Amino acid sequence: MNSPTWDPAQYLRHAGHRARPFADLLARIPGLPGDPPRIADLGCGPGNVTAVLAERWPTAHITGYDNSRAMLDKALVEYAGPTPGGGSLDFADADLRTWAPTGTYDLIVSNAALHWVPGHLQALPVWLDAVAPGGSFAFQVPDNIDAPLHALMRELAATPRWRARLADVLRHEDSVHAPGVYLDRLARLGCAADVWQTTYFHVLQGEDPVLDWVKGTGLRPALTALADDPEARDAFVTEYRDLLREAYPSAPYGTVLPFRRLFAVATKEK
Repeated sequence: MNSPTWDPAQYLRHAGHRARPFADLLARIPGLPGDPPRIADLGCGPGNVTAVLAERWPTAHITGYDNSRAMLDKALVEYAGPTPGGGSLDFADADLRTWAPTGTYDLIVSNAALHWVPGHLQALPVWLDAVAPGGSFAFQVPDNIDAPLHALMRELAATPRWRARLADVLRHEDSVHAPGVYLDRLARLGCAADVWQTTYFHVLQGEDPVLDWVKGTGLRPALTALADDPEARDAFVTEYRDLLREAYPSAPYGTVLPFRRLFAVATKEK
């Protein structure tokens, strides 16, 4: 399966809601050993949350990695360069399925990216080897593969009209593991592991806001697969939109999207 095509503008339409889990993750990361610290952000996207790292660690040298040219171009224009605290922000092209650290980091962090990386459990030992003593590896990922948001998409893709083109594209059952799996793996790798889940109840505004949300993330593989057939793409989106309207009814104050996420912070001994 080809990597999905990303749209920074669409992704950033819900930037406030999407950034909140990253702030919650950062709040649980202990102090970093390096002075100045070196940080890698895996799956940095358009760089808006990578810039938050420079606010938390002003002197840090931070590199954001992503394999979307569109996302990297946005990040480079908006955020690359020296930071007010004396650190720096830069961005590099990298596929997390094959990325291997070439140096030592005080923090390797990933925000809503590892569920796009098949076999990421097998990458943890390599990544943790690159974390300095006393440093941390931390990530958060969506943990709602069975929520209507995704289940309805997969069910629609499995219908006769769409099965041949989309059923395999939207198969993500093993993208995120149970919290205990991550806790066990990180602890066995010699880390003090802090793993938890949080369900956010996002109140979204506008017409079909849940569809608008998922257009920036989970629907990208389907949009990419149907990009050469706009009529089919629009038909699929319309059918999916109707299912979402029923699953996530609007209220006078907006549309509620319950969204569960999984978090982990693994800290190495000094």
